[in-house]
Amino acid sequence: MADTDGIPRKAVALLCMGEPMLEFNQLPRNADGSRHYLEGFGGDTSNAAIAAARQGASVGYITALGQDMPGDAFIGLWQREGVDTSTVRRDSRYQTGVYFVTHDSDGHHFLHYRTGSAAARYAAADLPEAAIAAARILFVSGISQGISASACDAVFAAIDIARRHGVKVAYDTNYRPRLWPPARAAAVMHAAMAGADYAIPGMEDVQILTGLSDPQAMLDFYLLLGCKVVLLKMGAAGAWLATHDERALIPAHPVTAVDATGAGDAFCGSFLARILAGDPPDAAARYASVAAALKCTGYGAVGPIPHAQDVLAMLRRDE
Repeated sequence: MADTDGIPRKAVALLCMGEPMLEFNQLPRNADGSRHYLEGFGGDTSNAAIAAARQGASVGYITALGQDMPGDAFIGLWQREGVDTSTVRRDSRYQTGVYFVTHDSDGHHFLHYRTGSAAARYAAADLPEAAIAAARILFVSGISQGISASACDAVFAAIDIARRHGVKVAYDTNYRPRLWPPARAAAVMHAAMAGADYAIPGMEDVQILTGLSDPQAMLDFYLLLGCKVVLLKMGAAGAWLATHDERALIPAHPVTAVDATGAGDAFCGSFLARILAGDPPDAAARYASVAAALKCTGYGAVGPIPHAQDVLAMLRRDE
């Protein structure tokens, strides 16, 4: 499945595009004060792809990896999770990125080593047009565009291919200030999101990118931009769902959270999986809220992402 020709082995319903990174997540201190790190997998759209696959969706991934141990590890991960890897490029000239997650009273913090990675070198000419054209939804994020100029252009080109072939587009802002300044990020993201059917921004991102503070004004902003469905993620405060016809507050599901890393990614992937399964947006968002909450009960971005049976069991208990 892991090839370099970009020819799809089969059509998948959801194609996620972006930057996978090997993760080292800080665990609580040992009795002697030392720290251990849990090795895992990260990258926002990769996390979302796995979340969608665990909910039963047909998923593939578009990226480039180095010919290295982290790259091999990702291929193995995606194949175990049922994520199609036929549109993953391998490049021996560049490495696969890594990052560290630390935790303190202010939350979780990230330290990335990604400059010049294989994913950052991805270009529009590398895109698997046939695979994108055959999908039902293309999912990208601000990180997908922020890692390099060539990756940014590749995302715009992928969105253009999707739109020309009637494929829906979903976009998560995931603004990272270390990648680019707010003004450039806002210009690029909003230009891309103008072509998106599903906008799934985070509230803190929107505050930075637009200067708005009222959730209703934020929803108006993305609807006026051209998005058909807006799902504003607000963490523990839940999420606002809006279309041109209705709005609803989706409550956060209460859990004892230990690590929120990747919760938003689990939310996105689970929401899109349920959309593909035929759920209306409000039902898909309520499902995604439970999936994201369950993810927070364990450490790491990938390991604690729940499977469909776990989410459905929790939803039944809430009835």
